Amino acid sequence: MGCDSGFGNQLARQLDLRGLRVLAACLTEKGAKQLRDQTSDRLETVILDVTKTESIAAATQWVKERTGDRGLWGLVNNAGIGVPAAPNEWLTKDDFLKILNVNLIGLIEVTLSLLPLIRKTRGRIVNVSSPAGRLSVLGGGYCISKFGVEAFSDSLRRELCPFGVRVAIIVPGNFKTSICPDNVQDLLKGLWSQASPEVKKSYGDKYFEGYCQYYNKLTSLGQKDLSLVTNCMEHALTAVHPRIRYSACWDAVCFTLPLSYLPTSVADFILSLFANAVRPADAV
Repeated sequence: MGCDSGFGNQLARQLDLRGLRVLAACLTEKGAKQLRDQTSDRLETVILDVTKTESIAAATQWVKERTGDRGLWGLVNNAGIGVPAAPNEWLTKDDFLKILNVNLIGLIEVTLSLLPLIRKTRGRIVNVSSPAGRLSVLGGGYCISKFGVEAFSDSLRRELCPFGVRVAIIVPGNFKTSICPDNVQDLLKGLWSQASPEVKKSYGDKYFEGYCQYYNKLTSLGQKDLSLVTNCMEHALTAVHPRIRYSACWDAVCFTLPLSYLPTSVADFILSLFANAVRPADAV
């Protein structure tokens, strides 16, 4: 799922080129049509909004009709969003839920709906996590959702092992995808404007400007070669002996993972060197 753009779109086209049958879930009809135009007749699309139970139920029925008694070999849970993200105190409960409903609750509901079909084939489940699933680097629901994906994947892997179903986690690292939209600066301004006068006074306008620069720095460092991730996904789906975890970028292997094993105080200090250099107005 999540095949309108980014990793999901490239993986769908990549598997189609390998001669595999692909059932691709897209959020929009526009994205679905563009994908069909770029692929063979082996690839079919369905519209899926992972935040709506009725949409998941309809997509599940659609898959059942196309797989019949054979079952489903692989499920790739790739749909995700990265915003709104900001210091937690700037956000509302709905800001957190917007991300959690897509990245975590939607992933869980889709998986549970399709699990009987995957058990039939002793197939594969591939969940897309993030380095932020081990080390929280910014506020908001994104890191929380990816910590949840890690936990759900771990429990699922152990539960499904007796059935012969393999569960893999993909950790992409920092890549340039639509998960961070181009208008993120405007989104940050909107979150800042909704903060209470007390919060604005405590943080100060200079801190807000510094946070925008920090966020831009995070997103500007992203890699563009998405095949580093989709090759891992393909291996997780097709290899005789898939790995439990795939780290697809240098920052996941060389920075975030080692940092997550350091004493918390040391990790906090190192992260502070990369974070917003401007201290809040009311900082002690």
